[in-house]
Amino acid sequence: MIRIEICANSVTSALIAQEAGAYRIELCDNLKDGGTTPSFGVIKQARELLHIKLYPIIRPRGGDFLYTDLEFEIMKADIEQCRLAGCDGVVFGILTPEGDVDKLRCAELKRLAGNMGATFHRAFDRCRDPKQALEDIIELGFERVLTSGLEENAVKGASLIADLVKQADGRISIMPGAGVRPENLEQLIKTTGAQEYHTTAKGTVESEMLFKAVRTGSYQEEFVLEQTDKAVVEALVAIAKAF
Repeated sequence: MIRIEICANSVTSALIAQEAGAYRIELCDNLKDGGTTPSFGVIKQARELLHIKLYPIIRPRGGDFLYTDLEFEIMKADIEQCRLAGCDGVVFGILTPEGDVDKLRCAELKRLAGNMGATFHRAFDRCRDPKQALEDIIELGFERVLTSGLEENAVKGASLIADLVKQADGRISIMPGAGVRPENLEQLIKTTGAQEYHTTAKGTVESEMLFKAVRTGSYQEEFVLEQTDKAVVEALVAIAKAF
């Protein structure tokens, strides 16, 4: 069964994705930075309103995946809040300066997650050796790895993703993400053999402001919002169900 995970940038986007048939939500803030941890209020409301699986991202900032001691403490506190809120899982990844999986810190976060599931996010795509990184992540007990195959998008990285699926051999789910859309999903399924796919499925909506004087930026910045597109999610789910 092919499953579609939607990376939602708000509770509104998450609810749209749920209505359109998504299997799971990765809840994020700041998608332009690659996703950071949403506020506790956002997580709490999402958990109360969603009946599908909810996995907030645990990422204190954009940029690299090498964290200071202070940032690591923030990540631990955020995981604790997600656990108390009743989230199904969390999404995180930490690397060493050398580009390997930071097994010690990841193991500590995994322990704090308790019974929650865990996805290793696209920090994987910045690893020095993806094959070794995959074995480390499997050893740590993660459920899945989100990856674009170390490329700009999953279409370009499809060949490596297919290799990772074979290497995993059912021990962990390999979830292609980045650039997954209805127009390429069928080919990705056939090429990679993966069973889960990750996408923002985002579109844009106009601000409902009546007064729209552009003063501090562009019209696009001030009055156009990114939001999950229901039609895109429905199209992805329909393709997934065909398999």
